[in-house]
Order: sequence, then structure tokens, then C-alpha cells
Amino acid sequence: MKEEHVSRRNFIKTVGVAGMGSVLARSRAIAQTPPSPAGTPPTVPLRPFGKTGVKVPMLALGGIFDISTNQLVLQRALDFGVTYWDTANSYTNGNSEKGIGMFFEKNPDVRKKIFLVSKAGGPHTSERMNSMLDLSLQRMKTDYIDVFFMHGIRDGAELTDEMKAWAEKAKASRKIRFFGFSSHGDMENSLQAAAKAGWIDGIMLKYDYRLMHTDAMKAAVDACEKAGVGLTAMKTQSKESFNLENEADLKLGGHFVKRGFSEHQARLKAVWENPQIASICSQMPNVTVLAANVAATLDKTKLTNADHAALRLYARETCSGYCAGCAHLCEAALGHNVPVADVMRSLMYHHGYDDVGLARETFTRIPESVRRQLAALDYSAAERACPNRLPITRLMREAAELLG
Repeated sequence: MKEEHVSRRNFIKTVGVAGMGSVLARSRAIAQTPPSPAGTPPTVPLRPFGKTGVKVPMLALGGIFDISTNQLVLQRALDFGVTYWDTANSYTNGNSEKGIGMFFEKNPDVRKKIFLVSKAGGPHTSERMNSMLDLSLQRMKTDYIDVFFMHGIRDGAELTDEMKAWAEKAKASRKIRFFGFSSHGDMENSLQAAAKAGWIDGIMLKYDYRLMHTDAMKAAVDACEKAGVGLTAMKTQSKESFNLENEADLKLGGHFVKRGFSEHQARLKAVWENPQIASICSQMPNVTVLAANVAATLDKTKLTNADHAALRLYARETCSGYCAGCAHLCEAALGHNVPVADVMRSLMYHHGYDDVGLARETFTRIPESVRRQLAALDYSAAERACPNRLPITRLMREAAELLG
């Protein structure tokens, strides 16, 4: 939950330093928990990962940080039973995968305890997937990856016969155990396509307390459950931060501090209430954030009707600052010439995560010819198509200025 780490500034404003301390007390207690009589601290509960026959911790370590310089996080994750580790070939210029490799090299017996996931960005061709998989294996000092994902697909048409054949061959060679994809935009369409395809083992999708209640998302998740696809939620905090801090943020923080946990932990709990979600992948670049998330998994306090009402109210009041990833609407209005959703995700990393490096890395994946014209285009049609009425014109120009 890097979202908690980077939102700490706003949270302190909301509840004050004293209130902050009381809310995170349980998190610190988890971080300092002495071993049980059996010699181990409490560990994160497990859930089935689709039809794979594997159970995974309901909290996964998101690896969008320089793991090579922060090995302690991996050790503490292991101690807490956070043994689902997610990374990608592109994260921090390879230092995420290299950091995992460093840890495995120093601790060779650990590899068999880890459910390891990595991802390869497009274009998704057999030749490129082979290259990216071999590079990931080399960096992480391992002979196999538990799940290998096509990274960031937005259309079920990307689930080609070529990729099916590639996945079968990679499994036969024992370089991967399972195969699937991640999706940040138009998730519902991709999930439905995966359920129909019948050869996708797992999916990592943008999924939060806002999106989980839409009819389209519920239908897509139901379809994947019936098909036996393991689902991992990401971007669960739903904090795009396109809006300035407002009264709604203060109100939500105040509500949950009275309940004894943070609004960020509440957002995690809301997603975990759906047993169809095997795990939440959360960026946890330090032990403090890791402990806060682990505390949320171990805390048996259930969200009340009032808690859910507070989240729904906040969602309504802040929807104009939230990109739901429905790229088929805004991008179709522009003739599919501009990847609006990718630009919005770049801004999310910049504003919501305070991660300028990741924001620029995501932004620069957009072709330079497209980036050069972002500030000059007319986005009025896209704004009319956006269900949340995002100020797309302002945001696109802001992205071009900040990240170009």
C-alpha cells in the first residue's frame, strides 16, 4: 500500500499527529510482534488462486520499487507470510527483479516458499515474450516463475492463438507454472474474454471499492470465478489525486480514525470482503507500510454499514478526480488516436503515489509523436464521454508539462 505511505501528508492534516499515532499503533505492534511460542510471528491468511490448486496470501508484495537497495522489506514480508511477490521486467529499470535475485542468491532455500509473478510489456509476440522471460529468469536467479503475465493488456483480442501456444510451450519447458495478464483499463472486457478463452490461469486487474460494485465488473469477476481464473486486485486505494485535498478527504479520514484504522486499511478491507479476489497486490517499499497492510489482514474488525456508506459518499463526492479506466469510452470519442487512460495512469503515479520516476517511465512508453501533440488536441468529445466528467483537457496538458 504505497498509497498509505504517500498519502501520509494528507492523513496527518486530517487527524493530527496524535491521531495518526493511535491509528497506526496496531501496525507498529505487528512490525514489532515477538515470536509466538512456536517461534513465528502471525502470518497473512491464504486464499485459493483460481483452479491452479495453489493457495496464496491475501496480501501480495508489489515490487514497483528498487528492491536491490531494500532487501529488508523482502525479509519482513517473508516473516509475515507475504510470500506472493509481484514484479515486472520494466520496474525501476530492472532493479526490482535484480533485487529479488539478490535475495534468492543469498537465501536459496527461500525460492520454493515464494509465489513469484513477473510481467512483460508489449508488443506481445512469441519472440519478445521469450526474450523477456529469459531476462526475468536471469535477473531473479531462478529456473521458473510461478505466473508470467502479459503486462497491461486492454483488449481481449490480445489473447491470441500465438500467445496460447507460447504459454503452453513455456509451461512444458517448466519455465513458468501459470500464465495470464495484467489490465489497467477496460478490465471488464478483458476479463470476459479470458473467461471465454479457457486458457488463462490468472489476472491482475485494477479493482477497488468504487469499481467492484458496478454491474459490468461484478459480471466479469463472476465469469472468471466460474472459469477458474485466479484474480489479484491492484490499485485498490482508488486515490487518483487529480483533485486537490477537499472536505471529503477530511471527512473520510475522520470517520475511520474513530474506528481505529486508517481509511487506506478500510479500502483494503472493502476489497477483501469479496472472496472471489485471491489477493491484493500493494506497493510496499518499506517495513512501515508493509506492517500497516499486514495489520489490516490480521485485524478481524468488519466494515459496518456506516463504513460502507462513508466510502460510497466519498466516491460520489470525488468522482471527478477518479479515472475508472473505461478507455473504450473516452478514447473511442477521439478516434483511438490518444491513449487517454495511459496518460491518466501516469498522472496517478505522479500525484497519488508521489513517484515521479514511475510516472515518467509510464508516460514515455507512449509514442513520442503522440506525446508531442497532447497539449494541442481538442478533448471536448472525450470529456463528454467520460462518466465521471474528468477535466481531460486540463489533465492532458498538465501531463505534457509535468512529464514531457
